[in-house]
Formats: sequence, C-alpha cells, structure tokens
Amino acid sequence: MAQKKHLLTDISLQGLEIAPSQVCGAVRIVPLLRRQVRGDLRLMQRNYEQDMTIVSLEGKIEAPGMKYFSYIPHGLVMSWTDDGSPVAAYGGQMIKGDGKSLNCGCAKVRLMHRMTKRESKNQLRFLPLHLAMEGFLSLFFSGPDIAWSEYSKYALSHGLGCRYETSIPGRYIAGLEEALRVFEIHPQQVGVLVFIAEALASAFVTPTPEDYRLLHTSLLEDFYGELLYEYGLLCHTTFPMDISVDESQVNNLTALRKAIGKIRADWSSFQGFMTEGLLKRRLQSKILYTTRPFVLQRFITDLDPKQENHIGEVIIRNNGDLEYLKTYRLSAKQTKRVYLLSQLSAHNWNLDTTATTLGNTREEFVNRLERVGFGYLINQHIRDAARKKNRKTRASHFCKT
Repeated sequence: MAQKKHLLTDISLQGLEIAPSQVCGAVRIVPLLRRQVRGDLRLMQRNYEQDMTIVSLEGKIEAPGMKYFSYIPHGLVMSWTDDGSPVAAYGGQMIKGDGKSLNCGCAKVRLMHRMTKRESKNQLRFLPLHLAMEGFLSLFFSGPDIAWSEYSKYALSHGLGCRYETSIPGRYIAGLEEALRVFEIHPQQVGVLVFIAEALASAFVTPTPEDYRLLHTSLLEDFYGELLYEYGLLCHTTFPMDISVDESQVNNLTALRKAIGKIRADWSSFQGFMTEGLLKRRLQSKILYTTRPFVLQRFITDLDPKQENHIGEVIIRNNGDLEYLKTYRLSAKQTKRVYLLSQLSAHNWNLDTTATTLGNTREEFVNRLERVGFGYLINQHIRDAARKKNRKTRASHFCKT
C-alpha cells in the first residue's frame, strides 16, 4: 500500500488472504481472512432509529455552514490502544449517546455534529459510507473561482448549491440477504468482496473476526448503485468457474494437499484479478483522523469514465496493513458528473478551454452538462443556444441521403 506521509495512493490487501468464493444465484461473496489479528483496534456498531439524520459540517473549508442530509441506519465506533494491548471486549466499554433526536410528527430526525467525532481519548465515532459520500458530494463544491460571464448568478454566488445523489439499500439487491444468511463465515474471516453478476459491488474489511461477525449483516444497511440493483434483477447466476483436482496426479494425502493448495492459490489470484477496478487504481485521498498507530481517510479512484469507479474509506496501520475498508461503486452517471466537474476545475472553469480539451464544441459541452444535471450552472441564453444548435445538427443528420 503506497503511502506518502500516510496519504493513501492505492489499495492493496496487505495483511489479508483471499479465500475461495461462495455463490448464491447472482451473488458471489469472497471471504477475506486475517492470519495475524492484533486486537488493538476494534469497531462497534451504534444503531440509529430515526427516519433522517442531519449532520452539521461545521468547520469544512469547502462548504462552511453546510449540512448533510440522509437516512443513516448506524454509525461505527472505533476504539484503539496506543501500546498494542487488546481493546476491551464488546459489552465492556462505556456506551455514550450520540446526537440529539427530534420527533417532527411525520418523521423522527437525528441531529449530529460532524461526520467524525472523538468521544474519548481512544474512541472515535464515524458514519460508514456516508463519510465517503459526503466527500464525493463536496468535490469542486465551491464552483467557479473566476466570475466567467457564462455562469449563472446562482453558480457564482452559491457554487454547486444543494448537491444530491440517490442510492439503493442492500436489502433491495435481489439475493444479497439470502446469500449473507446462508454463506459460511470462516474462523479468521474479517471481511468480504461482494460481487453482483460478477460486478464488484462492495469491499468490506474489519480489524478482527469478532467485529466482522457483529457487522456481517450491516452490508444489508449499506447503500448501492442502481446498476447493481438492476444486475440483481436481471441476472440469476454467475459465470461458471469450475476448478477441479486431477485425480490421476493424486496418489496420497501429500499430493492431495498440494493440489488443493494450488486450487486455493489459483482462486485467490483470479478473484484478485476481478477486483482490479479497485485494487490497482490510483486514488485521490484525504486524511480525516490520525492516531498514533492508525490513520482514517476517505478516497475516490482516479476518475475514468470508461472504467468502474469507487469511493470509500479506510483505516490503515502505520506499517501499511489494511484494518478497515468500506467501498461504494459509483454509477456511470455519477462518474460522468464528477468527471466533468473535475475537468472544469482543472481548466479554471473556462467552458471553451474545457470543451476543446474534451474534443467537444462549446454547445456540445453545455449539452453534456445539461444531461448530467448541471445545466443550472450556466446562463439560460447559453443553454438555449446550445439546445437550438443541437436540434439543427440532429435535423441535418436526419436529412442526409
């Protein structure tokens, strides 16, 4: 796991072992095992019962005074020791209240302060996946740095304004709940790679096997992209991947043990190949919290519209071992939105320069912004001119013989 001053630049499964997968319908779950469990870091789930949570983002430079709204079913409490000794067992720790609950009649609302909040010397509460999603929403949030004439007054005054994304709870993914119910949990298992119709849906890692067992079903409370929901509905099986032992080469237990070891190694290598869209990608990361032995940060893969892209959060030990990981796969539309924003930001929000770099005309680029939901950033007369030219172009194409 490459680091520069502890900043994550790529993800590896250092300290983990990939075990053979288990399949149920279109769901493939790949167990992740940890042979050396230290016990000086633990995660505990804290359930919330409210219909909506409002998180104050006080102190954020990118969006001062902004708030994050979402349904948040639970948070995670990270407990650690500085000297490497085991953390107190679950149930032996002090449990604190978190935030303030309001009953608004039609709905219950929880008010919380910050996405990460230190609760004691060696205890930190954070909101899993929402930590990554809030970072995704805040990318390039402030909008144009220069008052270009092409941008609307709203964009110049408020930047992107109220940004939102939609997702689907894990319980809605066909077959996922049944798969999590029936699949075997290995004694040293600390995480999983979840595939829906062979598409990587999520990667989840915890510090200890005990933590994973407690958080196993929390995968159903995580959110997933629309593509994975559709895959779950349309696909009812995975690709056939049969590997068998050549009986002619097995004459004793030693040979059998060697053959099974080779199968496990082949499975591990292949399943690692299936996750290249996450594990072998450059990352943009931001450190959120640092303790003496651990670093909590969130990340987004390098934005490539032609590949799968992920956001997520990690806790890494100072030697590079991966202690916690949770990811969310962006949809193609989500990738396009943030990709276009990144290109605008890289070119000082100059429409013409950005369009030329992407091989578009000014009007084509404005139409691309319209299609991904950012048309409100552009002045209305420029949007109208782009639509008009686009209609004329399509009409001329239809008239060709």
